[in-house]
Amino acid sequence: MKKALICGVSGQDGSYLAKFLLEQGYRVYGASRDAQTSSFINLRKLDIKDELNLISLNITDFGNTLECINKIKPDEIYNLAGQSSVRLSFEQPHETHESVSTGNLNLLEAIRFSNLPIKLYNAGSSECFGDTIIPADESTIFHPRSPYAIAKATAFWQLDNYREAYNLYACTGILFNHESPLRPDHFVTKKIITAACRISQNKSRNLSLGNINIERDWGWAPDYVEAMWLMMQQDQPKDYIIATGQSHTLKEFITIAFNTLNLHWEEHVEIDEVLRRPTDLQIGRANPAKANEELNWKAKFGLNDIIENMIEDELVSSFKSPTSYL
Repeated sequence: MKKALICGVSGQDGSYLAKFLLEQGYRVYGASRDAQTSSFINLRKLDIKDELNLISLNITDFGNTLECINKIKPDEIYNLAGQSSVRLSFEQPHETHESVSTGNLNLLEAIRFSNLPIKLYNAGSSECFGDTIIPADESTIFHPRSPYAIAKATAFWQLDNYREAYNLYACTGILFNHESPLRPDHFVTKKIITAACRISQNKSRNLSLGNINIERDWGWAPDYVEAMWLMMQQDQPKDYIIATGQSHTLKEFITIAFNTLNLHWEEHVEIDEVLRRPTDLQIGRANPAKANEELNWKAKFGLNDIIENMIEDELVSSFKSPTSYL
């Protein structure tokens, strides 16, 4: 039985990855900073919390990281931890850098010190590219435009250097935007879905947003965790862009969401300039051909499917008790 350690198991991707790996027959260790007090609500929603070995691990602490790796001796480590909000990274740049790039460096060093044949997956980000009018592929130059993107770019090059210098099996998945019902409320996509559902139920009236003309490639998170796993099963470690290859504006996202609920978004959406970021990416486009060909992976869900699934879950959840997952 293979053993996998997921850092950041309580998040959207960590929860879906844990479920996927369990289905593949793995013994899964899920790490969070404080496993004793964390609610693990996403793991409860997926009904897998009791199937995991939950541990406390702070990857910004090298000693703690090395100790856990030597104790568990995992075959694979998936680093999905770290501050993940672009907007919040402008307010917390030091926390973002430490949790993303320092945490990644500690994992690389701990694997090197352990002398164990551990494979490492690092969660990269399309934010590293900046604007991508021409669809980005694995050779596109980085132009990060936020503290979050800078931290992710740093982690990418750390891993690239350790892979070359120490012959580690380490790879980065450069993931474009991917959504699901497990998205936290502060992400704009979940904010739109929640607000639209509340408006349809007469529980709210308006939704305030910033720049709705941005363009992104949105995928389905459960699809993307399968791509993470496939990257770790290759003979040689490589970095891959994971995306649908189709981009849409946020205005399109809003229109589809509100139309699905028989609403007119223009009657409810207010543009608030305060919500604009200091710097923002206008266009995000991807070319996932390498993953399509070498991993035999392709996104299964388009934007309409993603939005419909998120709305369905939101409407069902609104009728459940707030403590039903506790």
